[in-house]
Amino acid sequence: MARPSGKGAPPRQLEVAEIIDLTPHMRRIRFSGDDLADFPHDQESGYVKFVLQHEGETVRRTYTVRSFDPQRQLLDVDFVLHGDAGPASRWAAQAKPGDRVPVGGPGPKKLVDFSADWFLIAGDMTALPAISVNIEQLPADARGYVAIEISDEQEKQDLPVPEGIELHWVINPEARQDHFPLLEKVKQFEFLRGRPSIWVAGEFHTSRALRHYLKLERCVARCDIYASSYWHIGLSEDRHKVAKAADKD
Repeated sequence: MARPSGKGAPPRQLEVAEIIDLTPHMRRIRFSGDDLADFPHDQESGYVKFVLQHEGETVRRTYTVRSFDPQRQLLDVDFVLHGDAGPASRWAAQAKPGDRVPVGGPGPKKLVDFSADWFLIAGDMTALPAISVNIEQLPADARGYVAIEISDEQEKQDLPVPEGIELHWVINPEARQDHFPLLEKVKQFEFLRGRPSIWVAGEFHTSRALRHYLKLERCVARCDIYASSYWHIGLSEDRHKVAKAADKD
């Protein structure tokens, strides 16, 4: 009997198969399980929701599908480790092979428009898994820029960008609501000729500042920008969703 699918379907019961520490604060957890037999193919950059217990309550936390191997039924998800600040980070830091966890989804993927003339991709460490998927799928002749905000030099990852893409790492030890080094880096980029496809994600205030700059100062068409916030300084994911919903243009 096939598993129910779509919205409202029960979460998959997955097992931790392997743990790979990519950098000091980025951990890849590889999941296996029979419930992955019907996991949709080609869902990299889509999202899944981890169902966790936190302070006596059930909470759901959203993470990007980094990769999925349908032949081996292995799902990779990258977690930013930031101490005990949140239930998902705490769970990932303590996870070990054999642990089981319910995982819902996947939700839709959001990628750049690969038919564009050039590309601008910007985000912080929480967006790095999705940024990596975008980079891997860029055409070989792609032109443009990738800017990634990380906490220190040790968080750099080996990202094989096309020759025409400039990769910039922006070091910012502490995210703030009134300080946007990622935006300052993007402002240094020379906009290329032709239609861009711009992809932005990360902390709420930085993503909003980037979106406003691109639309109001660079006059980029709304349809050529994907801008999303993955987290909000000082807020849980649930409260962030409320702030995000209220921040419509």
